[in-house]
Amino acid sequence: MALDRARMLRGALAGALATGVWAAVQPLDKRLLRSEYDDVEMLGKLVTRGPGWPVAGNAMHLANGAAFGALYAGAAPRMPLPTWARGPAVALAELAATWPLAALFDRIHPARGELPRLWGSRTAFVQATFRHLLFGIVLGEVERRLNPPRDEALPSYEHIVSQNGHGDIAHAAGMSAAGS
Repeated sequence: MALDRARMLRGALAGALATGVWAAVQPLDKRLLRSEYDDVEMLGKLVTRGPGWPVAGNAMHLANGAAFGALYAGAAPRMPLPTWARGPAVALAELAATWPLAALFDRIHPARGELPRLWGSRTAFVQATFRHLLFGIVLGEVERRLNPPRDEALPSYEHIVSQNGHGDIAHAAGMSAAGS
């Protein structure tokens, strides 16, 4: 199967945007959970300990998000999940696969003395889970809107959610909207 470069570029844009949302919300979760765990700091201080670490960290974080988004855009159409679940599922799967590396990070990161320990910290794991879930939701929805299926209109979720927030009884009962 040939790579659709335009689709992957739009996926990269969605990934970068989702990473920007992650970075914007990160100070709030740090304050709420009283934790200093900061992904931008962790990445930035991998390459510099000087005052430029925020710029380096944000650039690396955005690049990672864009690369993830491009890969996601190529794989999403083949995922056997509803469109709304694809982004969160992939982001949480990535967290599950990479979180054990936190133990290694705690031992070998060049700024390990300046950063909070991650491995064994429930708070850091809650933060990472929240951040990945947020990233996945934004990535999935933005990518879905930028790369709608070619053979059909952008799917609507109105068939499962009603104005009153309780859903559509006809849909829940397996009946069509016409009542058949």
